[in-house]
Amino acid sequence: MGCLFALFAGLFPRLALFIVWVARPALVAAAFSTWIFPLIGIIFLPFATLMYVILYNPGFGLTAGAWFWVILAGVFDLAHLGAGIARRRELMARA
Repeated sequence: MGCLFALFAGLFPRLALFIVWVARPALVAAAFSTWIFPLIGIIFLPFATLMYVILYNPGFGLTAGAWFWVILAGVFDLAHLGAGIARRRELMARA
């Protein structure tokens, strides 16, 4: 059950951003001027990119409070990446 939870936790932000991109392309297009940044966001920082798209206000950008949530989501993305790297090193050390 724990592995299933970890799998869903890793896939949720990518899947959610992809669904927002397909269902509301104008929302993503308003936040980014090109398609390459959301694609890079899906691969490397999916939760931060999702928060950026959701909180972006056309014409105004992001407020200070919105930047807080985007940065917090980026920290979560980096922590998730770091935990995966640490776990991989731990498993390689055992082998």
